[in-house]
Amino acid sequence: MAEILTPDICVIGAGSGGLITAAAAAAFGVPVVLVERGKMGGDCLNYGCVPSKALIAAGKHAAAIREAPAFGVSAGDPLVDFPAVKDHVDAVIAAIAPNDSVERFEGLGVTVIKADATFVDPRTISAGGQLIRPRRFVIATGSSALVPPIDGIGATPYLTNETVFGLRERPDHLLIIGGGPIGMEMAQAHRRLGSRVTVVEGSKALGRDDPELTEVAIAALRRDGVTIMENTKVVRAEGQDGAIRLTIDPADGDRRTIEGSHLLLAVGRSPNLDGLGLEAAGIAYDKRGITVGADLRTSNRRAYAIGDIAGGPQFTHVANYHAGLVMRALLFRLPVRTNHDILPHVTFTDPEVGQVGLTEAQAKERGLTVEILRWPYAENDRAQAERRTEGLVKLVVCRRGKIVGAGVAGAQAGEITNLLSLVVSRGLTVAALRDFVSPYPTLSEIGKRAATAYYQPYTRRPLVRRAVAFLQRFG
Repeated sequence: MAEILTPDICVIGAGSGGLITAAAAAAFGVPVVLVERGKMGGDCLNYGCVPSKALIAAGKHAAAIREAPAFGVSAGDPLVDFPAVKDHVDAVIAAIAPNDSVERFEGLGVTVIKADATFVDPRTISAGGQLIRPRRFVIATGSSALVPPIDGIGATPYLTNETVFGLRERPDHLLIIGGGPIGMEMAQAHRRLGSRVTVVEGSKALGRDDPELTEVAIAALRRDGVTIMENTKVVRAEGQDGAIRLTIDPADGDRRTIEGSHLLLAVGRSPNLDGLGLEAAGIAYDKRGITVGADLRTSNRRAYAIGDIAGGPQFTHVANYHAGLVMRALLFRLPVRTNHDILPHVTFTDPEVGQVGLTEAQAKERGLTVEILRWPYAENDRAQAERRTEGLVKLVVCRRGKIVGAGVAGAQAGEITNLLSLVVSRGLTVAALRDFVSPYPTLSEIGKRAATAYYQPYTRRPLVRRAVAFLQRFG
């Protein structure tokens, strides 16, 4: 008979959210079992955020060499050693991996089981020949690259985020299906490292974000030499390694074939549901993932779901946010409720695009009366010094100056989004952003200047001008 483990918490999935949950529980002395069938660290460490940002960094160095003459520095054309770039990506993963390793978590007091996890009833899972019957489950199995239903795709060699970072030979011509954040980041990085790149997108590239902001990034990719085909459907894929053909249907109706050496699929993510036995657990789900309430609880009251598997925004920091909420509920019995209106996200193209809270369109869809404040990068001294003057900060301001959304397109937009995320999550007003002291010269000053613009109309009011004049004369 299989051994039955009875921890307080069983976490299924050792990605970012699962690891944070297990580590937090162990830190408070709570017995916890962590089950993972693949690599510790999950998609983010091994196939997603970490390797992609390492590759993007290599591309930025190549771009910096090309841009050097504008600063009076001549370095010639960059020489890209693609196998060495791959070594750099691997080294970054290896440097972080010990933090997510089995050894570290066992050292924290977590029981780690490397196996598939399958529910056998609402209270029990089977994993590695053992039965686990905890007080509560936290399901954090994440998602995988979606393979679109394109004619011929099953017989055509293709890459996903799980395989593209394994390439040691630079693609001659990379075809990318999907113009979302992953597709656009990989397009620019590979182009800067010397590949020809064509992106085919069925609607608008980076279409989920504010078009005023995304256009800054899209224009930059096109200047880098990336071919971006929007409103274009891929109707067939065929070929073999080194010779891929896509039949495309552009909006103009001129069906034709494009050719490349490699194909990358970047059309979205699919929740990792297979093999979990959710029916046996009484856990409801659909094609988006496990169905959860605002408290992240599933239809089985013993089970929570966090991160990509919970059917919401698919970002590592969202999984981390979910893990923090679930830990409050499990360890301290506190009521929790997700608020996706405060969640930021960044597309790490160059320039970057960051967004937190409501976009202008979303605010209007909710019937909010808003004022839009903008400030351009070109009016920032640091941006001028670094010749990074493309872009803007955009604030969505509601009644009494409350900032309900903010977006940034430009250099280091992700870092500026940190400040704006604090403002939005705390329900602060333009006055808070106006009054904080920003060190000079920094790009974050752009957000402060955008907030200050809220008060410009007041300076033109006759009553205000007369009051100032009076104070200057008699004050």
